[in-house]
Amino acid sequence: MRVSDALALIRERLAIVAEAETVSAGESLGRILAEDIAAPLSLPPFDNSAVDGYAFRFADLGESPLPVAARVPAGKTVAEIPPGSAARIFTGAPLPHGADTVAMQEETSLDGDAVRLPATIKRGANCRRAGEDVARGNLALPAGRRLGPRDLALASALGVGDLPVRRRLRVGVFSTGDEVTAAGDGLAPAGIHDANGPMLAALLTRWGALPQALGILRDDASSLRSRLAEAATRFDLIVTSGGVSVGEEDHVRAAVDEAGGIALWRLAIKPGRPLAFGEVGGTPFLGLPGNPGAAYVTAVAVLLPVLRFLSGGTEEPALPLVRSGFALTKRLGRREYLRVCLHQGADGLSEARAAPGGALTGLAASDGLAELGEEIEAIRPGDLLPFRAHPLG
Repeated sequence: MRVSDALALIRERLAIVAEAETVSAGESLGRILAEDIAAPLSLPPFDNSAVDGYAFRFADLGESPLPVAARVPAGKTVAEIPPGSAARIFTGAPLPHGADTVAMQEETSLDGDAVRLPATIKRGANCRRAGEDVARGNLALPAGRRLGPRDLALASALGVGDLPVRRRLRVGVFSTGDEVTAAGDGLAPAGIHDANGPMLAALLTRWGALPQALGILRDDASSLRSRLAEAATRFDLIVTSGGVSVGEEDHVRAAVDEAGGIALWRLAIKPGRPLAFGEVGGTPFLGLPGNPGAAYVTAVAVLLPVLRFLSGGTEEPALPLVRSGFALTKRLGRREYLRVCLHQGADGLSEARAAPGGALTGLAASDGLAELGEEIEAIRPGDLLPFRAHPLG
C-alpha cells in the first residue's frame, strides 16, 4: 500500500483523544491547541507609529515646515495636535487624534522648533492601524495547531496567558525478539542490543508524547498476547518494533490479529516495508520494522502522523526542498527515504549527498532524510528533493 493511502486508512480508523487541559503559555510549546482562540482585543490595539519620527495630518504636508506641538513616547498618549502642527513620536506610540501619517526621523530636518517634512511621503506612511494584524473577535489561532514560539508570541500579545491543549498522548513502547538485550546488559553469543526502544522513546518525547518503555517482548505467542492486552488498558497507542514480517518467529502480527485485528500490513516504502497497523482491545497498535534504519524511517513517515491524528492536529508542515548532489534510479510506485548530509554548493545553495556509513552509523552521521516520491523513477544531480531534518533534543 502506498504511504498516502495507508495514512488515509489509519486516519479513518483513529478516534481523537479528546481530553484537554489548560496550561500556561510557557508550558504549551509543542502542544496541540484544543479550541479555537478568538482575539480578545485588536492587534495593534490602537493606531500607532511604526518608526521614530514625526506624526502629522497629511493634508498639512504643503505647509511644511510644521511647528512641533507635542512629544509622544511609547506608553504615553496625546489626545490631539492642532491642525497645521506635528508631534515628535516614537515607535509604538499612539497616533494623536487627527494625525494620519508619520515621517521617519531620518527623512526630516529641524528648522528651529519646526520640522521640515519630505515632499514625496505617501498618505498613511509608517502608521500601523488598530486591528490590522488581527481584529478583536476574529480567529487568532485555530484548533489543531501545534503551538510554536511564534504562536505563543501572538497569544501573549493578545493577553492570553493560559491555553487549552490536548493532553499528551500516553504511548507504550515495546522492542521484540529473543535476541534483543537492553543496552548495559550482557549479550548472548547471538544477541544484539536494543537500539529501537531508546530511539523511539526519544522521538516520541521530542514529538510531545509521553512514552513508557515496556521492555522486550520475547518470541512467545502466549506472553505476547498477555503483555499486549495489558498495555492496551493503560495507553493511547502501542508501538512495537520487529516481529511483523513473514518469518516463522515473527509472532507480533499474529498476536495483534487475534487480540483485535490488523488493518494494514506492508507499505510501498524503502526502508520499512514490514509495517502493521491495527488494534489491541480497542487501543491503536503500530508495529514498526525491527531494522533500526527502517524503524526510524517509518517512525518519521507513519508514527508522527499517527500522533498528529490522535491529538486532533490539522497541520502537516510543507517540507523544504534541497538540491540533489547524486544520481539514483528507483522503483516506480514506491516511496524511498535516503540518509543525506547537507553541504553548501558553489552557488551557496544546500546540496544533499548520501551519508557515509551503514544503517546506524549513516543515520547518526546524516542531517536528515531526502524523500523520493512514488512517482519518481530517477534522480539526477540538481533535482530538487523534499528534505526531512532529523528532530533534535
